[in-house]
Amino acid sequence: MKPIVTWLKKPWPYWVGGILLGLLNVILLAMSGISWQITSGFLLWGVGILKWFGLDPLSWEYFEHFQHYYEPVITKYNVFLNQYTILNMGVIVGSFIATLLASQLKWKKIKNRRQLVFALLGGIMMGYGTRLAVGCNIGAFFSGIPSFSLHAWVFGLFAILGALVGSKILIRFLL
Repeated sequence: MKPIVTWLKKPWPYWVGGILLGLLNVILLAMSGISWQITSGFLLWGVGILKWFGLDPLSWEYFEHFQHYYEPVITKYNVFLNQYTILNMGVIVGSFIATLLASQLKWKKIKNRRQLVFALLGGIMMGYGTRLAVGCNIGAFFSGIPSFSLHAWVFGLFAILGALVGSKILIRFLL
């Protein structure tokens, strides 16, 4: 039998990764009562940062619509230290460890200012879109499919179409 480090260094088949992620999502839901989600943690971090600048984003209309969702976190916990932050840190640290085990860690230099501007623009558009859609592809697709939600299938179809269009734009204008 090969040592576990040797086994972890090789790429896993997609179906193994998909099954493991699905099982971990079910375990997470059973243990914590929340499904896997990413952008809620970032949203709460943004709330905390805006509060440092003297703003009160929790009084904005957006949060009035989702008060039932975020109020327990905001009143009982810290916007930086809560279950969403733990999920995000788990993803970041886990990804880092997986990258190190696979010997794939590389620092890449930004090619030019144009690449930097497009990266920032893409990040801002993606973040804004996740708030309009009340979540990202993890919450809308990955957590929706196991719960037999129709919206997750519709989201998946349009996410694939969007990725195709985005790839064409990327190839044509940036690469």
